[in-house]
Amino acid sequence: MVVELVSHSPEETAALGRWLGERLWPGSFVALVGDLGAGKSVLAAGILSGLGVVRSGGSPTFTLLWEYRRGRVPAFHWDLYRLDPAGDLAALGYEDSFYGDGVCIVEWADRARDLWPPEHLEVQLAAVRGGAGGPGPDAGAAERRLTFRPAGARYERLVEELRRAHAGL
Repeated sequence: MVVELVSHSPEETAALGRWLGERLWPGSFVALVGDLGAGKSVLAAGILSGLGVVRSGGSPTFTLLWEYRRGRVPAFHWDLYRLDPAGDLAALGYEDSFYGDGVCIVEWADRARDLWPPEHLEVQLAAVRGGAGGPGPDAGAAERRLTFRPAGARYERLVEELRRAHAGL
């Protein structure tokens, strides 16, 4: 099952993230995929908010990994934009967060697709042409298309619940 939703603003994207974060469980893996400016960091911030995490910054692009222990579930937020995943991730001990007991959120996750757990939630984000506002390849586009691809029964149930809850988007 694949579910597509359109978010009309960064606030809607963050709200979708919060909705997901409130429902994720220990061991969840969320792979965020999309071009620069597609909304990955906004969605990740919403997920963290839904987990009850109080953040001290934005995307971990320059720190690679932000680890949060104060929330409903421990959370690991990776940004693979500047990494050579095959070598750097192994050296950083990615297994502890990719396969651990917390929630793992990975931006630019397609750069390490071979390392994803078999059960995961992939979210492809893309700017919708002809929108209004925001950076990226479709400068001026505020709307984002979010495509949810679950792998595993728990993620399939989650995405079905998401489809029902957000049918109007």
